[in-house]
Amino acid sequence: MHFISKINVVMRILVTGASGFIGSFIVEEALRRGMETWAAMRGSSSKQFLKDERINFIELNLSSQQDLERQLQGHEFDYVVHAAGVTKCLDKNDFFRINTEGTKNLVRALLALKMPLKRFVYVSSLSVFGAIREKQPYEDIREDDTPQPNTAYGRSKLEAEQWLDALSEEFPYVVLRPTGVYGPRERDYFLMAKSIKQHSDFAVGFKRQDITFVYVLDVVQAVFLACEKGQTGRKYFLSDGEVYQSTTFSDLIREELGHPWWIRIKAPVWVLRVVTFLGDKWGHITGKITALNNDKYHILKQRNWRCDVEPARKELGYEPHYQLEEGVKLSIKWYKENGWL
Repeated sequence: MHFISKINVVMRILVTGASGFIGSFIVEEALRRGMETWAAMRGSSSKQFLKDERINFIELNLSSQQDLERQLQGHEFDYVVHAAGVTKCLDKNDFFRINTEGTKNLVRALLALKMPLKRFVYVSSLSVFGAIREKQPYEDIREDDTPQPNTAYGRSKLEAEQWLDALSEEFPYVVLRPTGVYGPRERDYFLMAKSIKQHSDFAVGFKRQDITFVYVLDVVQAVFLACEKGQTGRKYFLSDGEVYQSTTFSDLIREELGHPWWIRIKAPVWVLRVVTFLGDKWGHITGKITALNNDKYHILKQRNWRCDVEPARKELGYEPHYQLEEGVKLSIKWYKENGWL
């Protein structure tokens, strides 16, 4: 009698930007799935959300292909999720140095080492498209639209995407383009919650604004679906599938905070331009990045953030599990429990 033993093959995954907001949740999900999980980060990065003893840490210098080849030598990964990057910088050149050149260096190192990857998932952004389809009634931004990024951040992400597209070698990459990602541990939307708790809400522009959101765990869901089912070269928008007005998010935050009294300020766009200009100048003087900077001006000014998630649904099986009301409830609960609010 012959017995066939079933060998359980453990998948190995490398997550860059593992100490960051999205990256730390990707690491947690990889561990939950029983994967051999490697968290790539800078030596100076915090391990605040990476306490699990099963995590393998690796320091990667994304600014040097040579260093990356040395650091990755001897390792083999089935999946690489590239979530490392910056969303705000004092010097706009840093967006390209980190988001664009860092991506190139990593991929070149993987190719040089002949890493036997099943999939490379690049976490990009809806911001690569910029302010398009802004004539009312607004329509969903679609993958065949021409990107017109209006921020240095968006341009740096787009350049990385275009470089991947131009690779002559067969490289199994998939691109995810989430809209505004929120959830526990996120710091930019947290500032809005902090402001509302302190009795003020600030909105910009009098023209209708359609905005979209995606809860962090739905982004994580898409990451692993892309690892399993993503086709090389495909790019997928991610949102919760709904469209909201500019006041919806702050209304929900206020509700979860127990309806504190507030002053809702709605300012014309030129006021925002002045505030972000001064914020940018102050950042350069103090050396500290401010939330209200030149890139943020273009983001807040943009009126149409709708995007078509049907390709992600059909091709990946992506189905958002968290609508905005539940996601905000979970986020505010976490902020309170962890002493942020």
